[in-house]
Amino acid sequence: MKSLIIDDEATARLIINQLIEKNPNLELEAEFSNAMQAIKYLNQDSADLIFLDIHMPDFTGFDFIQTIKNPPNIILTTSDKSFAIEAFEYDCILGYLVKPITQERFDKAVQKALKAKPSIKTEDPVSDLNKSDNNLYVNIDRRLIKIDIPSIYLIEAKGDYIQIKTFEKNYTVHSTLKKITDKLPDELFLKIHRSFVINTKHIIDIEDNSVLIEKDVVPVSRSNRPELMKRLNLL
Repeated sequence: MKSLIIDDEATARLIINQLIEKNPNLELEAEFSNAMQAIKYLNQDSADLIFLDIHMPDFTGFDFIQTIKNPPNIILTTSDKSFAIEAFEYDCILGYLVKPITQERFDKAVQKALKAKPSIKTEDPVSDLNKSDNNLYVNIDRRLIKIDIPSIYLIEAKGDYIQIKTFEKNYTVHSTLKKITDKLPDELFLKIHRSFVINTKHIIDIEDNSVLIEKDVVPVSRSNRPELMKRLNLL
């Protein structure tokens, strides 16, 4: 598998490089000290597997994943155990390796990536989210309920659930923000915070690091603010 390393620490890159060399299923294509370099590379080339650090200056590993349209399979390499639950909200993340990484744990994570089928997305076992024209169908209490997509103005992640807010009604669905965002039109919806996706057509006001959308005040993260400003028709 064509592999990439993204880590701001030279020592960490060297160690992962050595682990890759000892695994016959991997071929290191390139390594990067920051995520922006890797994004430029992926705009012109491809990879089967990425070993990605979470904590990097300015642009984190999660920022990287959210920026790439169709990310390849990813194994996170980090010194921080606290992001394990958040990590597996992303379908592309197949492994979570805490440094220092042993060859045995490394090879097990790679074996999982080898068995994965990158072209086939896993269905959400509880919530069946399907987009048809302007409609979204959500599975609530074993009933498929149709929601008009343009009527959605806000989606908020709440633990293992998401709350979908529309002008008529709110819906609580067992799913992740990532899964529903993948099924919504990019021209309408934008993730502005790790817990919030908004319909940009319904923005009323923006002040400092928050957005007023209908009656909800929603925080805007620093990393998502530039994309939000691009979407606005500024005078």
